[in-house]
Amino acid sequence: MPLFTKTLVMYLKILTVAGLASFEIYAAIPAGFAFGLSPWIIFFASVIGGVAGVFVAAFLGDRIRRIFSKNKPAKESKPNTGLVYRIWNKYGVIGLGLLGTITVGAPVSLAVGIGFRAPLQKLITWCCIGVITRCVSFTLIGYYGLQLF
Repeated sequence: MPLFTKTLVMYLKILTVAGLASFEIYAAIPAGFAFGLSPWIIFFASVIGGVAGVFVAAFLGDRIRRIFSKNKPAKESKPNTGLVYRIWNKYGVIGLGLLGTITVGAPVSLAVGIGFRAPLQKLITWCCIGVITRCVSFTLIGYYGLQLF
């Protein structure tokens, strides 16, 4: 295979991992290992894709919230009960950004945070930290898990 074709295929694999990571890191890291990429390349591609996904979700989520809040009539407030409210009250932005990103992903965490009117800069910061933590842990698990075989 010519060098140009090998390089192009490698870039496409890296872009696929980064693109998958912008939506879901659970899919990106195994895909990187399936492509035969280096763990370092998988880590950096998934961090770049995950952080890009955080910023895209934050930008779009804030825009969508503004559109709906303009057209929404004032309504009576409901009591703040339920599991989500308890977690929000107990852990706040840090819990939502860090723990939410690690468990369910950054787009979901950002959507919930924007719905709760969390400070967007703090939420983005903690979601980015969650993405990095998640990429480190899953890349290490994947690498050492494959070493067992």
